[in-house]
Amino acid sequence: MTSSKLLGPWLKRFLLEYLISSRNLSSNTQRSYRDALCLFLPFLAHAARKAIDQLTVEDASAERIRLFLVDLEETRRCSITTRNQRLAAIHSLAQFIGMHSPEHLEWCGQIRLIPWKKAPRSTITYLEKAEMDALLAASEGVTPQKRRDHALLLFLYNTGARADE
Repeated sequence: MTSSKLLGPWLKRFLLEYLISSRNLSSNTQRSYRDALCLFLPFLAHAARKAIDQLTVEDASAERIRLFLVDLEETRRCSITTRNQRLAAIHSLAQFIGMHSPEHLEWCGQIRLIPWKKAPRSTITYLEKAEMDALLAASEGVTPQKRRDHALLLFLYNTGARADE
C-alpha cells in the first residue's frame, strides 16, 4: 500500500507542517485539532476494523464521519458547538489532503459537504438597575485602578452597552 493512501503520513504532515508553518494557527487551535483527531482515530479504527496505523484515507468516509459526529453527541454528550469544532478539524484535514493529493479530490469534496449543525445562540442579557448600581458601588475608590474601572463602567452604562459587551 502506498504511503499516499495511508492516513498516518497525512496526519503527521497536517499536524506538524500545515497547521504550524502554512496556516500559523495558534497553539490552542493546534491542540484542539490534535485532540479532535485523537478522538476520531480510535473511532475510525474500530469502525473500519483495522489497526490505527493501517487506516487509509478512504477509510475516513463521509458516512463514518457522520457516525463519529453522532457518537460525539450521544455517547460523549458533547454540545453542538463541540461537535462543530471537531468537524472543523476534519474539514481542515480533508482540505489539506485534497490540496496535496489530486487522487483524493472526490473524497475531499464528500467530506467537506458534511454540514455544520445549527447551535442555539445564547440570549443577550442586560443588567437590572440594582445590579448596575452594585457594580458601580464596587468600583468606587481612591486608587487609580478603581477610578478607571468606575469610569469605564459608567461609560458602558451610559452608552447602553449590553451586559455581554
